[in-house]
Amino acid sequence: MSWTPTLDPTCPDAVTADQIETLIIPRARDLGGFEVKRALPAPRRQMVGPFIFFDQLGPVEFLTGAGVDVRPHPHIGLSTVTYLFEGGFRHRDSTGADQFISPGDVNWMTAGIGVTHSERTTAETKAHPHKAFGIQTWVALPESAEDSPARFEHAAKANLPMLEAEGVKLRLILGTAFGQRAPVTTSSEMFYADVELAPGAQVPLPDDHEDRGVYVAQGSIEVAGQRFEGNQMMVFRPGDRLAVRAGPAGARLLLLGGATLEGPRHIWWNFVASSRERIEAAKEAWRAGDFHHGRFHLPPGDDGEFIPLPP
Repeated sequence: MSWTPTLDPTCPDAVTADQIETLIIPRARDLGGFEVKRALPAPRRQMVGPFIFFDQLGPVEFLTGAGVDVRPHPHIGLSTVTYLFEGGFRHRDSTGADQFISPGDVNWMTAGIGVTHSERTTAETKAHPHKAFGIQTWVALPESAEDSPARFEHAAKANLPMLEAEGVKLRLILGTAFGQRAPVTTSSEMFYADVELAPGAQVPLPDDHEDRGVYVAQGSIEVAGQRFEGNQMMVFRPGDRLAVRAGPAGARLLLLGGATLEGPRHIWWNFVASSRERIEAAKEAWRAGDFHHGRFHLPPGDDGEFIPLPP
């Protein structure tokens, strides 16, 4: 555990209404057997810093024999992180990574020019009823890293910076904030943190990042006399020192943001790129299906099936 004075209860005044640039209400999507709530990209906001995709899975309870079975599929131009509050999945990808992810761990996969991966509930977990609750995000890569080789890093919960103050527990998942740095290697400046707040407790937002957002996963926060319930994202105006306060039942928050990229990104299916030409080249490579000599390879040990290119 470490202590940082920037989490002291004498943090900046709570947010005022005019400091909220955008309020995002996620839209629900049925993925077959379970639902996700998608906050990014949104009609009025494609990214918060480099974060271009933000999905909440659950909370959901699976019956015996059921679970998540995401077949191998491709990515380019982004990094992914699955962060769980509850449950667990097995991640396998074409770099050779084979890693179970537990609550509080970080699986950080950088696609670069191309990677293929799967996420599945294990047979052991499916043998009994189980729950899943977590967040999956995509982080768009800067142009200088879009054609880099794919790579994978895992950081266990115990190795992530943990900060505590009165009524506040904050775990830094990615990047830099509050004088701390998370252990995974990122390609641009960012921050991503899991925060638990006791009723009435407040937490400051880092004031050294250009873009800053808050996603309410559970509970509520109060802003300028208004209450914002779970499953809402607020993006704040840059530059101001500010803090958010938990409602009467407390709150579980994700803080996210960082430096903006050189420009907007194109998104098609699982591909993110700074140009349409990169997207079209990735489409053709996946459609060709040459998993031995082509651009994409299937994950070792999970190469018996894959998700085909959409029509």
